[in-house]
Parts: sequence; structure tokens; C-alpha cells
Amino acid sequence: MVTQEEFDSAVAKSKTLAERPSNEVLLQLYGLYKQATDGDVNIERPGGFDFKSIAKWEAWSKLKGTPQEVARGEYVRIVEHLASK
Repeated sequence: MVTQEEFDSAVAKSKTLAERPSNEVLLQLYGLYKQATDGDVNIERPGGFDFKSIAKWEAWSKLKGTPQEVARGEYVRIVEHLASK
């Protein structure tokens, strides 16, 4: 199990990666971060032509039901993998 300190450290590390991850990975990290910090999606799906917000909402919504501890662990695993490249 990942501690809150390890998660916080990974969040800070994600902002200093040598290479910018792909948009797909960034959306995955966003969804995991929101699930880890806020739990299941708790806002309405954005409408209209706000495609960026829609993509972020969908990335978070896909994780509905995932325990926050699991989301923290997966977030840390991905950031550690990216940082080791």
C-alpha cells in the first residue's frame, strides 16, 4: 500500500519529469489523481465543445468504483516508471 507521503512525492515528481508524457498518459494520471484525492466522479459531464474538459471527465469517470488507495498506488507506479526513463 502506498502512503500519502509517497503519493504526494509522486505528484511533485510528476511536475518535473524530463519528458512530457503523451496526452493519453496525462489523462490517465489526471483520472488517477482525481480518483485518489476526490473519489468517484462527483460533477456533471461537461457539454458543448469543451473537448479538453470532456476528456478529463471521462478519464476520471472510467475509474468509478476504484478505491482511492488503489488509484494512489497506480499513480505512483506510473510516475516512477516515467521518471526512470
